[in-house]
Amino acid sequence: MNPLLTTGLDAHRGTTALSVNVNKVALLRNTRSLEIPSVLRAATLALEAGAHGITVHPRPDERHIRKHDVYELAELKQQWPQAEYNIEGNPFHNLMDFVRDLSAKGLPLHQVTFVPDSVEQSTSDHGWQFPQDAQRLAPLIDEARALGARVSLFMDPLPEAMRAVRELRAERVELYTESYARAHGTGTGDAVLAAFTATAQAALQEGLGINAGHDLNRVNLSDFLRAVPGVQEVSIGHALIADALELGYTETVRDYLRCIHRASLPVST
Repeated sequence: MNPLLTTGLDAHRGTTALSVNVNKVALLRNTRSLEIPSVLRAATLALEAGAHGITVHPRPDERHIRKHDVYELAELKQQWPQAEYNIEGNPFHNLMDFVRDLSAKGLPLHQVTFVPDSVEQSTSDHGWQFPQDAQRLAPLIDEARALGARVSLFMDPLPEAMRAVRELRAERVELYTESYARAHGTGTGDAVLAAFTATAQAALQEGLGINAGHDLNRVNLSDFLRAVPGVQEVSIGHALIADALELGYTETVRDYLRCIHRASLPVST
């Protein structure tokens, strides 16, 4: 870590954390056998620019993040004790293997996000359903927590589901924000956003932490954070990496941090 590199926003790190998802860096790398662009280098530059964490979502087919990436990033994180490492995935596929192995090796893993994606899905597109998923999730949530990881469940904006999440002993929810991103700036935007606000309020009442992610970007992020209370972390990958192709990693991360900061400022009229 280079202590001379700063975003100038360090005083605001206690608000919403930015976790950079580096899956799309790995997807581009995997189209050739040259090991470029480097996932490890992308993560390093993001952290140097002020990102608060790194997220990966390794799928069984290794279409982007590969097994060695998970371990190399965990080793990198040892140099960044102030930043978190979040691994997303389906706990009934390969996610728990990583959780168990990282714990056995004594490598950092701060958070696991359980996502109900199928092997065939190109990206996550729905949250867990209750009571249908509760019984099979319960022992894996308990196991991940016993291994020292915080557990977050990927959820649709359903206020009535927050109590079931708490009863399962998960510590956070990650609100699936694609519907918000699609509606942002349209005639339905306010109504869609209201569902996320209500869900966050319900989560807070149940004592849950709140994360959010999927299609958040520099245009819609500040509006989301202004309206949705208590968001502790946003995980952003596709839009952030796309922006980095034009702006570079450093300026892109800093701009997302500025978006987070703007959400805390009074709205000008």
